[in-house]
Amino acid sequence: MNHKVYYISIYIKLKYKMSRNKFYLSTEEKEETLTIDSTGVIFPARVILFNDDIHTFEEVALQLVKAIHCSYERGMEIAWEVHTKGKASVYEGDISECLRVSAILEEIALHTQIET
Repeated sequence: MNHKVYYISIYIKLKYKMSRNKFYLSTEEKEETLTIDSTGVIFPARVILFNDDIHTFEEVALQLVKAIHCSYERGMEIAWEVHTKGKASVYEGDISECLRVSAILEEIALHTQIET
């Protein structure tokens, strides 16, 4: 089967609020590219969490529980991975969910990046 692949450039902003499925974005812009094949399937995006010297393991784990609805123990495992490797992929899915997860993590000034 031959699939055509389309690349769509969109601009997303790093901070947002969500209300009734509408996004209200801040002034910082970042260009992202979504890839959609001819079947209309959007390839998933992922949220990367970066290590810092400010937050404790407990703070990171609790914010991960809030953002990705994992257990506290899983949050601690992810926090350890971020600490030892410098970064970790903490969520993969639809871009709108990645934006939600990233925004929750950034509520306490954790550094995140969304990759597509």
